[in-house]
Amino acid sequence: MYKGYSDNFGVILFFMNKYRDEQYIKEHNVDFTVPSHVGIIMDGNGRWAKKRLLPRNAGHREGVNRLRGIIKASSKLGIDSVTTYAFSTENWKRSEDEVSGLMNLAVEYFGKLMDNLVKEHVKVIHCGEKDRIPEKVLKLLDEAQERTRDNDGLIFNFAFNYGSRREIVHAVKAIAEDVKQGALSVDDITEQTISDRLYTKGQADPDLIIRTSGEVRLSNFMMYQAAYSEIMVVPDLWPDFSDERYIETLREFSKRDRRFGGVKA
Repeated sequence: MYKGYSDNFGVILFFMNKYRDEQYIKEHNVDFTVPSHVGIIMDGNGRWAKKRLLPRNAGHREGVNRLRGIIKASSKLGIDSVTTYAFSTENWKRSEDEVSGLMNLAVEYFGKLMDNLVKEHVKVIHCGEKDRIPEKVLKLLDEAQERTRDNDGLIFNFAFNYGSRREIVHAVKAIAEDVKQGALSVDDITEQTISDRLYTKGQADPDLIIRTSGEVRLSNFMMYQAAYSEIMVVPDLWPDFSDERYIETLREFSKRDRRFGGVKA
């Protein structure tokens, strides 16, 4: 079974996540084709906490709980890849207490759920730079990637210490080094050459990018890969973004007329 999408160069086909849960799909009336790759900007944890007179890190904790639910739902729906924006290269500017809390939550998340990720066939990929990330977090990220390396279900791209501009800079430097070493000719550089040096190498570009909390911007997230992504902004703060709202958003996406720069037939 396969699904596909059209772009400027034709139709690209991707094999559907074979671990999709037909019972879950039936119970939630998912009578539409789900996207191959979903990017999610998880925004609104701080405002969620503020509304409840709680510290910001309480909102982040609820956000992590919601992340767990969305990853599980994505796998059941048969989505191939989900990229979640968990911590940006700019987030280091936040208070020391908040940053420390986010690092501890990352450790807690992967520490508690590692066995489940393996059992549920989820493949974890860390998208982002390793510098400045505490050793305890890096250790768990590396372990998660190693233990799930051969999993063939949902690909969970964990964008942590991630910035799209830096990702593109790293890709350009890698290409320049290949040219310098004589492994690549300048004339042979294509869009695919760049894509093959991004964190999402080998995956479809995101069909859909969802941003919660009503903010309307990409915030340095997957700017190269998102060239023809559909973008949907929902008002829900991230901790309130339920499975039902997620499915509703995917349903709305399925109604979009995607022409990839072409004209309507």
